[in-house]
Amino acid sequence: MYPENYRYTKEHEWIKADKTNGTVGITHYAQEKLGDIVFVELPKVGRHFDAQESFGTVESVKAVSDIYSPANGSVTEVNAALADNPALLNQDPHGAAWLIKLKLDDPKEVEHLMSAEEYDEFVRAAEEEH
Repeated sequence: MYPENYRYTKEHEWIKADKTNGTVGITHYAQEKLGDIVFVELPKVGRHFDAQESFGTVESVKAVSDIYSPANGSVTEVNAALADNPALLNQDPHGAAWLIKLKLDDPKEVEHLMSAEEYDEFVRAAEEEH
């Protein structure tokens, strides 16, 4: 369910990183817990965010949730398609519904995030607690 080549945070964001850039989104688990997503607020290109700093919000019929940067970096692109179709996050959270692209300050930083297997175990443990 969770792409193997992505890294994951405990706040349910993912990042797909290459040598110097990363694409960021929210996980299937996150969108499922939020329910029908009706609005997404994203930052302006050029803004710099530190790891675990909020860079935007996702609003659903249930709640408004902050979205956190999984790594230090500057925004190089935002997914404009989400302005017109925020429900895309419910349909394809690990693909077409990416949120932002970052130029990473230190690409090695993402290696400290959870692997797909570790994230899956993290989600299962959270579900068992409820």
